[in-house]
Amino acid sequence: MNKSAVLSSLLEELKSQLDRIVSAASEARSYATDPDSKAENKYDTRTVEASYLAAGQAAKAAELAATVDFFTSWSPPDFSGDDPIAVGALVTLAYPDGGRLSLLLAPKGGGIVFDSDGQSITVITPQAPLFQTLESRRQGDETGDPLFRIVEIG
Repeated sequence: MNKSAVLSSLLEELKSQLDRIVSAASEARSYATDPDSKAENKYDTRTVEASYLAAGQAAKAAELAATVDFFTSWSPPDFSGDDPIAVGALVTLAYPDGGRLSLLLAPKGGGIVFDSDGQSITVITPQAPLFQTLESRRQGDETGDPLFRIVEIG
């Protein structure tokens, strides 16, 4: 896998998510401040709920914007098959049933799943148990529960 292409695909996905969340936050904010959405009685909390939703979405948008900024300037190190796994590695795992999992080990953005050249890649961070299992391992190592083999490090 080409790491620069993978990072480019990740940035595209992050920017797409950011556009969607900014749009949703704007829509919720508009609803919360619209005079026509005024409460009809003391039990009508739609406006309050919309304002909470708008605030949460704005916070998520700020977090995503910071993640986009980070990945725009991040230059992860290059790895060869002989290098131990660390932050910045692009890793492919193979399971006994033939399944494969591709991971980008990054300091930020854990849980993001995106496609790059038709391959699904998941971002994991040092806080993830799988990251901790993989750290310092090498290509060809077998570990984990369920068992997997590290088939590629890039």
